[in-house]
Amino acid sequence: MWSFPLFPEKASALASSVDIVFFVWLALAGLVASTVAFLIVFFAVKYRSGSSANRETADEQAQNRINRRIEIAWMTIPLVLFMAMFAWSAEIYYDYATPPANAMVVYVVGKQWMWKLEHAGGRREIDELHVPAGRPVKLVMTSQDVIHDFFMPVFRIKQDVLPGRYTTLWFEATKPGDYQLFCSQYCGTDHSRMVGRVVVMEPAAFERWLASGNSTGSMAAQGAAHFREYGCSGCHGASASVHAPKLEGLFGRPVQLADGSTVIADDRYIHDSVLLPRKEITAGYAPIMPSFQGQITEDALLEIIEYVKSLKTAQPGEVR
Repeated sequence: MWSFPLFPEKASALASSVDIVFFVWLALAGLVASTVAFLIVFFAVKYRSGSSANRETADEQAQNRINRRIEIAWMTIPLVLFMAMFAWSAEIYYDYATPPANAMVVYVVGKQWMWKLEHAGGRREIDELHVPAGRPVKLVMTSQDVIHDFFMPVFRIKQDVLPGRYTTLWFEATKPGDYQLFCSQYCGTDHSRMVGRVVVMEPAAFERWLASGNSTGSMAAQGAAHFREYGCSGCHGASASVHAPKLEGLFGRPVQLADGSTVIADDRYIHDSVLLPRKEITAGYAPIMPSFQGQITEDALLEIIEYVKSLKTAQPGEVR
């Protein structure tokens, strides 16, 4: 079964759990379906028109008790089995949906028709993802245009990549090798060409690869350059004369909004503040920031977010 050519090999810590729960679900659903099918055929044949089957009940009360027991068993047993499967599946899902705190972060932008990936240190890739074996990797993903889907069969994981939103995915590769990467959501004319590969390396080899070929600096450094390029420092810089929120120490902290609500300054908040500045206006500030929608690419915006994350010098209370 494991060598069947249409069934991918397992190359992540999560893959075995996903395979087991899949086959158990398949077996359970098959058992229920085959039992129902058998009983339908059995009773259709036994009580067909003209058969000699006894249709009379000697003791109606006794028969009612038997029927009631059958109905209770038929409802209770599948309920217990499927609720147990639900609990087991939910546990695996929560493991899949909760990246470890120490996961290495890689940023992914899907666009027609390629995957653009960037490591926090600044190393960029197109249609390839290099990762170390034995270390959790968290992907932060968004789309430049339409809905894509990041799918790595050997790791048993996939996640929609959406325009204007950030979605996450994590995995821990267990063995070095080259594995396939697909877009599994139809995204236009050349959807079938939106493929790539995941290269799992030994940790030492990965560190050497990560340090080589990077002349552009870290994502935070590139974000700082974009910050100046788009004129953000004119309002949000330390010496700015415009009354605008300071960004030092902002990331991860609560922000009081003009409507009285509070949000956490996370990736999504910074993304929307740049592209949709009137969506969530910070309390005490006028809605004067222009929108950069259509002017800045998603990968450049990710670098600006990394730059904002790097500004951790503010004291509590400086940023509202």
